[in-house]
Amino acid sequence: MRWLITIVRLLLIIATCIPFSIVAIISIPLDRSGKMFFWCGRTWTNLSLIFCRIAVTVKGLEKIDPYGNYILVSNHASMFDIPVMMNTFPHIRIMFKKELSYVPIWGWALRWGYHIMVDRSKGTEAMKSLDRAANDIRSGGQVLLFAEGTRTRDGKLLPFKRGAFSLAAKSGVPLIPVTINGSFKILPKGSFDIRPSHIEVIIDTPIETKNITAREDEVRLMNTVKDIITRNYKEE
Repeated sequence: MRWLITIVRLLLIIATCIPFSIVAIISIPLDRSGKMFFWCGRTWTNLSLIFCRIAVTVKGLEKIDPYGNYILVSNHASMFDIPVMMNTFPHIRIMFKKELSYVPIWGWALRWGYHIMVDRSKGTEAMKSLDRAANDIRSGGQVLLFAEGTRTRDGKLLPFKRGAFSLAAKSGVPLIPVTINGSFKILPKGSFDIRPSHIEVIIDTPIETKNITAREDEVRLMNTVKDIITRNYKEE
């Protein structure tokens, strides 16, 4: 019975994704502010959380400007981390791999909209993508990066990778450590069994990155953010 409920929820998420993606694509040339585009993403992900009976609590919003220009660096335990972050930050932009842009309708909205595509097929293209990403990040909004690079399989924090912090240094945009608690038990990596529960998002104080110029500075920033997220993270 639980699997049947999960299938129904997934079908609802897919069914609502299509019209919102179409509206988002149409809005791109018509609304240069991007308000409609981001509203579509935020509304669709909010509906997805409602379908799956996932409640979200946010702590620390008073520490930031909701419409400010930031890099958000968080842990990653579930596919629901992105919907939760899109509902927490009104103009969040996702860095996504090029292959996702080939998905009909939804992938087109990613590619043509305000999100940031990274080509990881070749080393030279990957470097060019990161340079373009740094320029895109400076153009505004909030950009989400996962410090671990992938989802945890056991609920424990994985080693942090330097890529997110190198990109933060390239862009010079303030970095916000964000901790996501509770998402692992809802949908662990490799599972399609959605288990309704509660997710907590903890937003920390922004960290300036303008003076980061050397590799050692990036590593120091990475360790600082890791200490913050480790302190706030509730291992599942």
